[in-house]
This record gives sequence, C-alpha cells and structure tokens, in this order.
Amino acid sequence: MRGPHSQGDSHAHAFLDFNGTTREGLAVTDRRGMLKAGLAGMAGLSLPGLLQMRAQAKQSGRKMGGHKSVILLWMCGGPSHIDTLDPKPHLPENKRGPFSTIPTTLPGVHVCEHLPKYASLTDKLTIIRSVDARGSSHQPNQVMQTGNRAAAPRTNREGKMYPAIGSVVAKLHGANREGLPPNVNLNLRDRTHFAWGGWLGKKHDPFVGDNVKKLFHLPEKVSVDRLDNRLALSRSIERLRRGLDQNGDIEALDVFGQKAYDLVTGTHAREAFEITREPKKIRDRYGPHEWSQKALLARRLVEAGVAFVTIDLSNHGASGTWDTHGDKFPPYGGIVSGLKPLLPVFDHLYSTLITDLDERGMLDEVLVIAMGEFGRTPTMGTQGSPDGRSHWTQLMSMTLAGGGFKHGQVIGSSDKDGGQPADRPVTPGDIAATIYHHFGVPLDATYEDHRGRPRYIVEDGKPIRELL
Repeated sequence: MRGPHSQGDSHAHAFLDFNGTTREGLAVTDRRGMLKAGLAGMAGLSLPGLLQMRAQAKQSGRKMGGHKSVILLWMCGGPSHIDTLDPKPHLPENKRGPFSTIPTTLPGVHVCEHLPKYASLTDKLTIIRSVDARGSSHQPNQVMQTGNRAAAPRTNREGKMYPAIGSVVAKLHGANREGLPPNVNLNLRDRTHFAWGGWLGKKHDPFVGDNVKKLFHLPEKVSVDRLDNRLALSRSIERLRRGLDQNGDIEALDVFGQKAYDLVTGTHAREAFEITREPKKIRDRYGPHEWSQKALLARRLVEAGVAFVTIDLSNHGASGTWDTHGDKFPPYGGIVSGLKPLLPVFDHLYSTLITDLDERGMLDEVLVIAMGEFGRTPTMGTQGSPDGRSHWTQLMSMTLAGGGFKHGQVIGSSDKDGGQPADRPVTPGDIAATIYHHFGVPLDATYEDHRGRPRYIVEDGKPIRELL
C-alpha cells in the first residue's frame, strides 16, 4: 500500500497487526496474574522528584495545575482533513471528495455534512487547520503523542525512547488524587498506536485500563490480608533481583505492584473504573458503541482524579476507519465505505463528551484533544483506488475544547488544494507545550536520557498563543 505520498511508510496500513497476545501496561489475563500485582503499566504517584518539584513550585508561587486533566481522542490511522474539518467544496470532485459541507456556529466556517453535532458546538471548540505533521508516521505513531519529530523509530533508532506527553505529565504533575493512576490508555489495539515512557523508564509507561476490572475481583478464598502477604513476598524477591536488572523492569514492577495493589484496595479507583455505577440515563446518552462507552469511562476517570487519558479510536470493524486508502484495500476501504460510517460515531461520542463535561462544570479543567498522526493526500486515487487518499504528513487538522482556553475560533489555514499550511503552521512541539502549559508544568523542565544527558520536554515549540 506504499504510495507516492506515504512518507516512507512501509506498512500496508495502521492496523495490520493487533498483537492480541502481547501484554502491555496493565494486561491482567487471569487470577494468578492479578495476584502477582505487578504487571501494571502505570506511572508512579508519590515519587520524591514529584514532591520536590511541587515544593519548589509552591516556594516560587508557580501553580502546578490543580485538577487539570486531558482526554486525548487518538484518531489512529490519519483522518482526512479535507473530508472532515477543512473541506474544499469548490475544487474538482477528485480533490474535494464525495461529501457536501454544512455551516457551523462560527460565521463562514463549514465542516463535513456528516458532523452536524460537532458543527453545533464550534463556539466551544478550536479547529486548527494548519498542523505541520512532517516526520510523523504510524506503527509506531509517536511524533504527535510526544511532541517531538525525532520520535520516529523508523528513521531514528532512538525514536522510541522519547516519552509520551502523558508520561511526562505523570512524572512532573502526577494524578489529581492519590490512589489513581496519573496516565491511562483505553482501548489498546496495538502497542504501536501509542507512545510510552521511553527514557523516563518503564515505571512511567501509561496504565492500560482495558482489563482493569479483573483486578477488582479477588479469587475465591483470597483475602486482602493474603494479598498483603503475597505483595510483601513479591517485593522481597524483587529487591534481591534488582541488582541484576539492566532494563528497569524490576523497578517498574515494584512501582506497578504497589499501584495495582492500591487499585485493588482503593475505593476511589474501583468506583472510577466501574462504569455500571453511572446512572442508566447517562450510559444511554453516550450509547452502546464501545468508543462511546470508553469516552464515558474517560470522563469518569478524569472526574475521579486521573490526569491524562488516551482513547485509541483506531479501526472499528463495524464502523469504519480513518486509514482510508481506498476500496481496493479491504477491510479499510475508501472515503465512502471506510470514513462515512465512522463519522456519525465520532460525531456522537465527541459532542456527548463535550456537552457532558460542560454540564458538569468540568470543561474548563479538562482539555479534550481530537487528532490523528497526519492528514490525507489532497488528491484522491493516489494508490490506484479512485475513492481513497494516502498518508499526508505535510498538513492535518485537529480540534481542541475546554481546558480554560479561548475557543470559538479557527487557527491557521491550508492552501487552495489543502496540501500545505497557508499560514500559522502549528508544530507537534506547539501542541506539547500547550498541554504542559495547561498542567502548569514548566516548559524548561528536563529529563535524562540513557547517557545521563538532560533533554528538554519541549525542544521546538511554544504554547499556541491564540488559545491563551
């Protein structure tokens, strides 16, 4: 499926291998695994470094964020900006695509006809039509999730070591409530859809929350006291082995084990992950689609105290895909067969989430980001399938809502063909800097790589000024 605009992408598409048997983050598959209380991929909370940073922030009068949080709707696969948020209705059909446009609440701003609920909320949103995603790819797709163009494992052997923005937030901000993981990934389809802890260490990998319910059901005849004893024994063994550990695995297991134990025994964590505690009318409002239910779970998690939640909105067998190369590339399809069924699903979950957060008075605290790893080619039919578009890193669109920022605006624009930024290019580093600004994390903060060299969490970017 490699086309002339694939930017060096040698994979057929973003979802070729779901690696369904791979354990990543918290992936508890049986009762024995739960008793180990160690296979939990989540970042630490009460780390000395975090406490020291918060103490220093207090002394300097700088705020560390309060109850700020982020929900990242990761539209994995690469949404077509022209067929969604940046339509070009006056171009020939092979460029403008098959969809009509509809007006939004912003004067003169139109979006795809299949996003009517989104269009009614644009006074609460910021659409960015000039995101420069050069260097980004998928599988692994880490550039946009780290804010660093060097986080490209296909072209940089150290690319996988750049930490996810959520991992940096976990280390430097922590959860908003003790006993909750600071950084959670939901709907894991493939490890390569996410960025991880990297140089921060495996203890700062995100907590993968899809199988978390299995933690909350102790095996028969196993009491919390017995779990205490097993955890103590596990820690003793780990301390003996730590001197042999070369990859940080034992340190991570020690942190993960404690946090998994905290989840098992902690009331707030149990309640946050138990979506059935939500009133039926709210569950019905979100609807039965698994993505919508994950959006509801994300709202519950940030409400409870999780700081960063990422939902993998990648290929859905019954609803379509963002990776729309064309009908000659099943099962993903083209703009009509692959993208069209997906847009109403996204339209509903996104508008429901934003409205729910707003009604609960949470929208100023929660920054909701909807984006993928790149856009799609300005011209259809680039890979021998007239109804699809290939990968396009030169330009993409994205949406932000909430977080206490200024909204009701469009930032940047594309050229007449939708292939390049026409003005105000926004970089991956700008997005990362905006998120750190939201949390009150100092933009000049650093971490050490494997050689002990300091690296800035933002290497090329500034907070998006129009939002401030």
